[in-house]
Amino acid sequence: MNQHSYTIEPIGIIRSELTALESAPLQGDEGAPDAWLELKASFAQGLVGIKAGDELIVLTWFHRAQRSVLQVHPRGRLGAPLTGVFATRSPDRPTPVGLHRVSVLEVAENRLRVTPMEAIDGTPIVDIKPILARSDDR
Repeated sequence: MNQHSYTIEPIGIIRSELTALESAPLQGDEGAPDAWLELKASFAQGLVGIKAGDELIVLTWFHRAQRSVLQVHPRGRLGAPLTGVFATRSPDRPTPVGLHRVSVLEVAENRLRVTPMEAIDGTPIVDIKPILARSDDR
C-alpha cells in the first residue's frame, strides 16, 4: 500500500462547558450540553444559508485521542470483548475524526450555537455539513 500524508487545517474550535474528557458524555444524546462552534473569521461566509433549526453533521479532530489504539472494550466496559476501533465510535483511533449530529440553535456572525455537543472545549472543527433530505440538492 502506498503511504500518503495529508494535512487537515481546522476551520474553528468547539467552545463548551465540557473541559475534561472524563466529564464528557460518550454520545451527544447522553446528556451533552449546548456548545458554540466558533469558526475562524476567514470561514464565516461559509455559514451563509445555515439557520436556527437546521440539522448538521460536525466533523471534529479528537486532538487528545490516543492514536496507537486499534482495539477497545466498547464503551469502556471491561467485560465486553476487545473490538477493533473501526467497529466502534471510540475517539481513540489512528485518525481521530469525530462525527456529531447537531441542531442549530443560533447563528451569530462566525459562530453557531448547537445542541447536543459532546466534544470538549477547544476541540478543533474539521468541517460542517448539512443533513440532507432525500430531495435536497445542496
